[in-house]
This record gives sequence, C-alpha cells and structure tokens, in this order.
Amino acid sequence: MNGKLKVVITGTSSGIGYQLARRYLESGAVVGLISRRTEKLSFFTEKWPDSAIVLPADVGDLESMQNAAARFISLCGCPDIVVANAGIGFGNLTEHAEDIETFRVIFETNVIGMARTFQPFLGCMKAERKGKLVGIASVAGFRGLPGASAYSSSKAAVINYLEGLRCELHGSGVEAVTICPGYIETPMTASNPYPMPFLLKADAAAKRIEKAISRGRIFYTFPWQMMIVGKILSILPKRFHAWLFSKAPHKPRRI
Repeated sequence: MNGKLKVVITGTSSGIGYQLARRYLESGAVVGLISRRTEKLSFFTEKWPDSAIVLPADVGDLESMQNAAARFISLCGCPDIVVANAGIGFGNLTEHAEDIETFRVIFETNVIGMARTFQPFLGCMKAERKGKLVGIASVAGFRGLPGASAYSSSKAAVINYLEGLRCELHGSGVEAVTICPGYIETPMTASNPYPMPFLLKADAAAKRIEKAISRGRIFYTFPWQMMIVGKILSILPKRFHAWLFSKAPHKPRRI
C-alpha cells in the first residue's frame, strides 16, 4: 500500500460517506470504512477487496473508535485523510421534555463523535507531521433554525470545534478542514417537509468535497448559492431573523 492515498471515513453506509468512499476507492486510494452497519458495505469489499478496509465502530464509543484506528494503522499505516462524516439530525422543540434527549443524542454523535473520530489518529499524524482531519459541518450551523435548534447548534459547535482544533494544530503539519454543505439528498433529508433550495445529490456533494480537500481548502461551503445564503443569514439582525423564520416549517421530531 506504499504510495497510495490512505483515507478513513465515518458514516460510510449511506449518503455522503458512502459516495465519498466510492470516489476515493475508484481513484485508487485505500479506504477505511467506519460504520455500525457493516452489512451495507459489502459493495465495497466485493469490488475493492484489497483496498476497502471495513472497520466496525460507533462514533458514540471512544474505545471502538480507538480499536478501529489501531487496526487501520496496523494494516495500512497512518492515514493521510480522516473524514468525520457520521451525523444525525432530527427536529426538536424545547417545550417537550422528551426532546432534551434529542439534544443529547445529536450532540453526542455530531460533536463529540467527531472528536472521538479524530483523537485516535492524531498521535501518528502529528508524529509524521502530515495529514488532514476533515469535519462535515453544515450551512445549518451558520444560524439557529426553528424546530431544528439541536441540529443547527450542533453544527455551529462543529464549526467552532474545528476552528479551535485548527489553532491547536498550527505548525504541526496536520490540518483541520471544515466542510459546510447545503441541502444534500440523503436519508436524513428525505423526511424534510419543506422545499430544499439548490438540493444536490450525494455523489455530486462527494465530488465537490474530494476536490476541496485535494485543493487544500480549509473551509469550504457549497453549493455557491448556499454560501451566499449562509453569509446573508449570518449578518441578519437577531430580531429580524426571529421574525423571518418564526413561521418556517419544522423538521419532524424524533419520537
């Protein structure tokens, strides 16, 4: 495996993670496929038996992530790219006591799960003074969204976590990369009961993410239309933002 790009991706059983793993494998990379649902990864192991490394693990469990990282490093060496893609999203309303659990589950996966993904690889990457830690955030993290305050605040936390990590890693040779997609056609967005402007298919999103990483971007928002929307949202006065979105439709709650 000398000379091959080595990539580890979480959440590879569907959506962006699945398509990103496919793109890297098609380009000749060795890919560590981290997922709880490993039965959905048979396509990769059948087509690329020597390059697709299945790593059963849960981003909610640090020990399983450490074991997955140790296995990949022992088989392939230190990765060049680690993509923390695993994420979940449900609607929530703070007035419902049961939705406090929704907050916990979303932050546990989207934010702490990202730290659990990166931590086991940081030692070897810093020792080799190279590599990229890529976090999948969202345009939703630019401003709080009604009925999805848990999800949007988790993605805001991801953006800030990656910014802090980038400062920690400055001069180490390891880079922290923030990716902020707009609406992507995945199982997570399939239940959204509202229009999703500039919706992209997961394979198109994966193509843009791969290109952004290879070009050395450290913060990338796409599609460009959503980048403009995100910038406008970020500067709206708070009371105007509250009025504008007060009647917006909500994402279905986790019940």
